[in-house]
Amino acid sequence: MDVRRGSNKPNTHDLQVTPWRRFGQDRLYVNLPDGRSAAWFDRRTSELALLIDVEREKVLAALAPYLPDLKVPQPRVSAEGLPPQDAVPADGGGDLAANPPGAALAAKLAELRPGFWRGLVRRLLRRGRPETESWRKGLAGERMVAAELDWLTTAGWRVLHSIPLSDTTDIDHLLIGPGGVFSVNTKYHQGSRIWVGDEAATVNGRPYPHVRKSRAEAQRASRILTRACGFEVAVAGVLAFVEADTLKVTPSLRDVYANHHTQLADAFAHATGVWSPDRVERIYTAARDRRTWLPA
Repeated sequence: MDVRRGSNKPNTHDLQVTPWRRFGQDRLYVNLPDGRSAAWFDRRTSELALLIDVEREKVLAALAPYLPDLKVPQPRVSAEGLPPQDAVPADGGGDLAANPPGAALAAKLAELRPGFWRGLVRRLLRRGRPETESWRKGLAGERMVAAELDWLTTAGWRVLHSIPLSDTTDIDHLLIGPGGVFSVNTKYHQGSRIWVGDEAATVNGRPYPHVRKSRAEAQRASRILTRACGFEVAVAGVLAFVEADTLKVTPSLRDVYANHHTQLADAFAHATGVWSPDRVERIYTAARDRRTWLPA
């Protein structure tokens, strides 16, 4: 599969707004002309979430025709330029359904973020990218993937984010639905050429253990959910590449899936025949309970 993308910089002209209502949520998604989700606005809470690096004023202008009396609280923007999206901390709380995408990374960013003046001096002296840059991109990537996975809830799927496996590792997203259970790992490689093989992947020719890690994560999740549910729960790994220029996957790779993040909804929307609705809910109930993952 070869997926080509356009310019690395988002084109914010002609932003499109799409209403979305499901499971008690009432949101307006703001999409770029190429279909990517740039932001969403929650009509119940007036929360505005910027999913990628776009100008807040342009997003508000696109929303204005849909919300004549729009009043959005000023966000508490972090030094990394992304809103915090407050929710249950990644290391606490019993119901993981409350975890926002990137909860673990947001917590790490809060710990690693340099002071304002130290960060400013570093940039002025051109000492390279701040140590938080990779975390910031990872957080943006997880939010972008989550926005795509949200669409699947209209087709009977359930989604969880930032499932803690230990103090240092987590599952970015867990997708549970009629087509199976999938451990989704976000990889933000903007503008890169990606090749995915049976055991590893390359990014602009440089090898990464993405495939082996995705496979191991899925196997671990399968063991945990099987123990919690009392019946075998197979889990497959998914690599979601964000903002890649090209993506090629070897045909021999069967147990790990790789897709551009914008293709996730289409890839899973019509997948059926694995789990009945009651089994989906049973697996989801076990997966959203933090105690399920504690012995992991």
